[in-house]
Amino acid sequence: MSQIFKAHLDKFITITDEDFALILDYFEVKNFRKKEILLEEGQVCRQNYFVLKGLLRKFFINEKGIEQTTDFALENWWMTDNFSFERKTPADFSIQTVEKSEVLTISSDSQEKLLTDFPIMEKYFRIVYQRAFAANQRRVKYIFTYSKEDFYFSLVKQYPEFVQRVPQYLIASFLGFTPEYLSEIRKKTVS
Repeated sequence: MSQIFKAHLDKFITITDEDFALILDYFEVKNFRKKEILLEEGQVCRQNYFVLKGLLRKFFINEKGIEQTTDFALENWWMTDNFSFERKTPADFSIQTVEKSEVLTISSDSQEKLLTDFPIMEKYFRIVYQRAFAANQRRVKYIFTYSKEDFYFSLVKQYPEFVQRVPQYLIASFLGFTPEYLSEIRKKTVS
């Protein structure tokens, strides 16, 4: 599984196999069952998760007591509660597996040490965070400019494999509508 992470790093930075072996020492591989909670809202987030295999989601419970999914992480994506992870404050979000998952985890302290010991990893994380921020900006634009139907169809067009893997009730939660409304939208495309 370490070769998955190495191939991912190679897309952004150049490191030797020797340095990569040393970098791996900062991480731990963990396996989780489907629907396992990795972080509960209110806990301090102590891990940053890189998905080797599987699927994670980040969510919070809204004022009506309903889960609101804000992010997903597929293979080669990172997930954490950034504010809690960096500031060691209670998390605003929960993180849960959607599928049985294998992830690389790194603690906040280990990540800081990694960045000091291997400055090239600063570049890597900068690029990753820039791309995540850009994706989030685009999502915010879609929320404000697309109709709910167009938002769903845009997601289907851009990420068809993702839409096939994620249960429809979680897609609805991510898009901000009810599962029933999503079913209505999907029926229109079949008719």
